[in-house]
Amino acid sequence: MKKIVLTLLTFIVLLGCEDVIDVDLNTTEPRLVIDASINWIKGTTGNEQSIKLTLSAPFFDDEVPPANDAIVKIIDTNNNVFNFSEEGDSGIYRNNSFVPLIGEIYTLTIDYNDEVYKATEIMKSVSSIDFIEQNNEGGFTGEDIELKAYYTDPVNEENYYFFEFISDIPVVPTLEVYEDRFTNGNQIFGFYTEEDLESGDEVTIRNYGVSKEFYEFMFILLQQGSQESGGPFETQPATVRGNCVNETNSNNFPFGYFRLSEVDEVIYTVL
Repeated sequence: MKKIVLTLLTFIVLLGCEDVIDVDLNTTEPRLVIDASINWIKGTTGNEQSIKLTLSAPFFDDEVPPANDAIVKIIDTNNNVFNFSEEGDSGIYRNNSFVPLIGEIYTLTIDYNDEVYKATEIMKSVSSIDFIEQNNEGGFTGEDIELKAYYTDPVNEENYYFFEFISDIPVVPTLEVYEDRFTNGNQIFGFYTEEDLESGDEVTIRNYGVSKEFYEFMFILLQQGSQESGGPFETQPATVRGNCVNETNSNNFPFGYFRLSEVDEVIYTVL
């Protein structure tokens, strides 16, 4: 009899769960979100660059509002000024005459809504991808396709890498960061696997040279976004700030990062 009562109570609770619950979430004033990734792909001039500015929005909003009418520029140590102009009302600001130099220090300045945001970063070089190794017997089942993008780390240098793997299968690309603390001067690899990857699929593999500061920033972001970061009752992650600073109002800090990277890109067709 006790078992029957328990089952009935469980059934009643489940029925009660069909009611719609409106969650009243706290809202804050929108903050500027800066996606300033200057990428110099090997074999190109690197002159055409873009910066995307948006505003933070409530979690359930379908659209991310662009940040329009900003004044955006990058200045190098020789006081060369590269002005970025907005494309329509897209929040995307473009420059077609940027001059990338490995080891050069650049300063980003954004004047938006009567506040000035700044960030300074160095353009980092990157090792070329030597070759791609494919394994068709990967994963727990031994049936997944795994890709390893090998590159040779320079000797006696402190290097940091940011890998991006893009295919048509996942909604977002796979991102990984690596450092050479224990692999200095060796041939190492960036790793990618996708359960539904098949022969004939194309995977764009990009290796970015990045600064130690960006490596640490992205490492924390990837840790917070991983499946192992906790369940639904886990403590909320802390806000991870990038290198962009609001010089007018420090309390109204922006999100995002200003990064400059040499990039090696390989488009690999799965065998």
